[in-house]
Amino acid sequence: MSCNALAGLVEILLVEDSPTDVMMTREGLEYHKVLNPLRVVEDGVAAMAYLRREGPYHDTCRPGLIILDLNLPRKSGREVLQELKDDPELRNIPVVILTTSRSEEDVVKSYGLHANCYIAKPVDFSKFADVVRSISDFWFGVVTLPPGKL
Repeated sequence: MSCNALAGLVEILLVEDSPTDVMMTREGLEYHKVLNPLRVVEDGVAAMAYLRREGPYHDTCRPGLIILDLNLPRKSGREVLQELKDDPELRNIPVVILTTSRSEEDVVKSYGLHANCYIAKPVDFSKFADVVRSISDFWFGVVTLPPGKL
């Protein structure tokens, strides 16, 4: 799919290894009629390859928003966040941490690495769907996002 085909809709990159959480995110977006394209990668190494358009991701669109879990295989969400914010080409992409961790240390560290917000995942589907809707409403309805390079 061409990036130009997505005119006006910001792509979301979900970095999540739990198939259940991926499904709940997709269903939450669909339930609230969020039309933004959602792309999913399952670990931190794939996330960085996707964002840098390497290997199988060479023709991907640059996402306008990243929803990042902290507890990922191969490269943690903390490491991904650090690399993202250290990279001048990627640092302006907003990152929403959506994770099961309620640890104060994780919250502090994530904001210290310049996460744009930190949300603890609710377990209940309706609350999870409301969180996904809130993310969409805020990032695509209220905030002015930086222009992305396609």
